[in-house]
Amino acid sequence: MLARIMSYGLTGLVGYPVTVETDISYGAMVYETVGLPDNAVKESKERVHSAIINTGFTFPNSRLIVNLAPADVRKEGTIYDLPIAIGILTASGEIKKEDAERWLFLGELALDGHVRGITGVLPMVIDACERGYTNIILPRENALEASYIRKANIIPVGSLNDAVLFLRGMKHIDPQPYSERQARHRQYECDFSLIKGQQAAKRAAEVAVSGNHNLLLIGTPGSGKTMLARSIPSILPELTNEEALEITKIHSVAGILPRGGGIVTERPFRAPHHSASVPSLVGGGTRALPGEISLAHYGVLFLDEFPEFSKTVLEALRQPLEDGFVTITRTAAKAQYPSDFMLVAAMNPCPCGNFGSRVNECRCNRYQIERYRNRISGPLLDRIDLHVEMTEVAYDELASKQDSESSESIRERVNAARLIQAERFSGEGILYNSQMSAGMIKKYCKLESDAEELLKLSFTKLNLSARAYNRIIKVARTISDMAGSTDISKAAIAEALQYRSLDSKYWGNL
Repeated sequence: MLARIMSYGLTGLVGYPVTVETDISYGAMVYETVGLPDNAVKESKERVHSAIINTGFTFPNSRLIVNLAPADVRKEGTIYDLPIAIGILTASGEIKKEDAERWLFLGELALDGHVRGITGVLPMVIDACERGYTNIILPRENALEASYIRKANIIPVGSLNDAVLFLRGMKHIDPQPYSERQARHRQYECDFSLIKGQQAAKRAAEVAVSGNHNLLLIGTPGSGKTMLARSIPSILPELTNEEALEITKIHSVAGILPRGGGIVTERPFRAPHHSASVPSLVGGGTRALPGEISLAHYGVLFLDEFPEFSKTVLEALRQPLEDGFVTITRTAAKAQYPSDFMLVAAMNPCPCGNFGSRVNECRCNRYQIERYRNRISGPLLDRIDLHVEMTEVAYDELASKQDSESSESIRERVNAARLIQAERFSGEGILYNSQMSAGMIKKYCKLESDAEELLKLSFTKLNLSARAYNRIIKVARTISDMAGSTDISKAAIAEALQYRSLDSKYWGNL
């Protein structure tokens, strides 16, 4: 007898339907799984066999073939355990075909028949619903994650026995109710009110977040670079529903969602160690999983000790910073992940860290300083919009009892600036000033005459590239938005140029 059970597969964030065809026929006892299964899928026959027996059902003692169609696409993971088990029980007559074949099944089986949670549920459910597969039976552990899709009829099960009894009509299981994303007021460990002094750096951070621009902090040890970077999440704007779903999809595929957790509620802040490899940062592995740059999508990627990262890792950032996505190609898999993140990097000005210090003398020679700074290539530096210098904070500022401006008030200004951008780009398919193309810059960035004259003069004097020219205009557009100005003023251009002055100071005079 032949049974056809629907399941789903995933390549990157793109799902595709998989038909689990199960055929039981006369012949010597054999159990084969075909259709380009990986090792995890091949091993499913042991899990499925034990789960069926331990649940109290009869495993067919005859020739058994399981085909995963389409057969020319590689199938990975443990998500096919439950549909294979349901297919076997349907083909053997334990479940009526018309009852089983109207549902889509996802889930891993334990040897005792319990259904375990899987990764990548949200993107699969979204894609399945778009194709019309709205009736879905999946692990109870993943039910909350899938419940944010309004069209989905989700039946959560805890065991193979639950699924079988439900399909037979012998057990009622309430569908998982639709969930609305709830905004949460979160307390942050680092707040801008705790940062003493460094007014210029805090202003630069506000500008960077308002337009989603990349930020480089250069300063002596103890000047507050790391604290400032870790305070940035406290001024990031609230997630929209679309952003929250897209972040959750990536985290679901990576398997880092909390057990039994729902949708992501906060913008990600990823801070990998400087020993990170290219695959861990960009993504990869045999299954082409997302890396840190994709896990930071719509959030912040913080790279502390920036020059200590390997040269190949840093150069791998260039394309995602420019394009906003990364394509991972492997022998067995190819996947594309979004990587629209805000890069925040921090570094010392020299190996000992005291170059330019007002307190300590630098012990490095010219060659050591040059070698250290040149780990950051010109093309990568060009892609960072704001370069900010931070020096030691004076004792009077540290000992001051007066609180600085809080993150909450800064966040209100950031939200106002982001709202202006959202209205401006409502029909353009982008969200922030940093994403503008050359055509959009021409359309939305009108410079006042004296601003254009200042930019023209600075372009030659600072030896700016075409990319740096465009990024200065984008930053100036953000500064003007923060000031509520329609056109870009001379003051906005001057401030944007100031954030590029460290190019020549630290890299131009070696």
